[in-house]
Amino acid sequence: MSTCFSQTQDTISASNNVIKDTVVQNTQARDSIIPDNTQVVKVIEAEKDSTSIKKLEDLEFAAKLDEAWFEELYNNHLFDTIYKSVTELDYKPVDYPELSTDTLKARLKELDARTPFNVEYNPSLENVIKSYLKHRRKSIQKLITLSAFYFPMFEGELDKHNLPLEIKYLAIVESALKPRAKSRVGATGLWQFMFGTGKEYGLDVSSYVDERSDPIKSTEAAAKYLARLYKIFGDWDLALAAYNSGPGNVSKAIRRSGGYQNYWNIRHNLPRETAGYLPAFLANMYIFEYAAAHGFKKYKPELAYFETDTIRVKQMITLDQVSEVTGTPIEKLQFLNPSYKLDIIPYIKDENYVLRLPIDVVGEFVNNEDKIYTYAKAEFDKREKPMPQFFEADAKVRYRVKSGDYLGKISRKYGVRVSQIKKWNGLRSNDLKIGQRLTIYPRKPNVNATSSAKAKIKPKPISGEVITYVVKSGDSLWSISQKFPGVSIQNIKDWNGISGSKLKPGMTLKISKG
Repeated sequence: MSTCFSQTQDTISASNNVIKDTVVQNTQARDSIIPDNTQVVKVIEAEKDSTSIKKLEDLEFAAKLDEAWFEELYNNHLFDTIYKSVTELDYKPVDYPELSTDTLKARLKELDARTPFNVEYNPSLENVIKSYLKHRRKSIQKLITLSAFYFPMFEGELDKHNLPLEIKYLAIVESALKPRAKSRVGATGLWQFMFGTGKEYGLDVSSYVDERSDPIKSTEAAAKYLARLYKIFGDWDLALAAYNSGPGNVSKAIRRSGGYQNYWNIRHNLPRETAGYLPAFLANMYIFEYAAAHGFKKYKPELAYFETDTIRVKQMITLDQVSEVTGTPIEKLQFLNPSYKLDIIPYIKDENYVLRLPIDVVGEFVNNEDKIYTYAKAEFDKREKPMPQFFEADAKVRYRVKSGDYLGKISRKYGVRVSQIKKWNGLRSNDLKIGQRLTIYPRKPNVNATSSAKAKIKPKPISGEVITYVVKSGDSLWSISQKFPGVSIQNIKDWNGISGSKLKPGMTLKISKG
């Protein structure tokens, strides 16, 4: 984490120097072109309204630090590296004099005495531990920092199901603590559930929701699955191997080894990925348990799990709408609500979809719930098609920023993340300028296709008395519909052959008086 912060600080310092140089150059240029006898009129700019909620600004340097932190929380680089390290685990001897074999043996014996896992010394495990300590220090420090948020949550669920608390280290090997991690075969989430297994253990997967990425629900499902596997195999090492490769592969490995039931004796008969699975798990367990002895720091998380709470949603709402009304950064909401695939929380009868918020925002949300849902509905009603349509996955789009656009709104339109848009376009903040061009690689949704948008729509006949309404500046379809009882946005669009949601001042609309 410290590396990211120092890089951010260097970038900010460099930016400040550029700004200073530009100011000096502009001042010199101005002095050189204004004659001595010219009267210079000093323009006094109007002060910003300090009471306006829309004018609140953050401290730029602190915002940059937050940005770096959220990038660490949300990117999948850690998952990619740990997945590779497990599948390509190398047991070659590693020169790491900072940890002697005798010291390691003593510590593993200590660890073995307090855990149900078989943590006995062997040269292969020693080489894995030393390789991690020598080559993966930065990644391990990031994982230790992330674990401060997730481990208390994991421990609560594991304790509830009477399972060893050390199983929390399994999530490091499985996903590098990334709730949206996805393997090459489709296993998803902190505990890497396949679609079928997730469904079997009650994890809902739909177009909008993937509960395999929900930290609480997926941990509960993993605890149930592991308890079932332990009941079958009666050994935690074999239960973990079965969790990774399936009970059938472990049974076959036992048969092929001649009936051995110790993991280290059947390892060579397991799939390559599973063969490195338990050594990676034990190596991470050792390093986390003796982190201080190896110079790792335990930082307080930016947001602790117990500092958050959930609210059951009463109406469809998006994370960027919540961000807009509460002032909570969209990245923080995405981190706390990773199971919503398109950053949209649907409302479905008999389903308990919840919004997780920082505890200091919960009261504000609940106290203004009706207003927030009214705002969300109005925002949905403004759209031509509120539900996303599937879009070619690998196509590239050049998007021109319009008035009223913000990153959350654009990200929802194309089914991508705010952080992805920023990465593709080299953006260091969430600020956008009207007319700015953005490169976007849509993943799923696109609200309107060009061909359909240009198609001429024939107005539908109006029954009853017809009146006309002249559109004024600031009007929207929703605000106009509110002026006429019983008239909906769709009515206005049908009666006037409108395909989109944009109105121009001076436009004349036909409205049925009813």
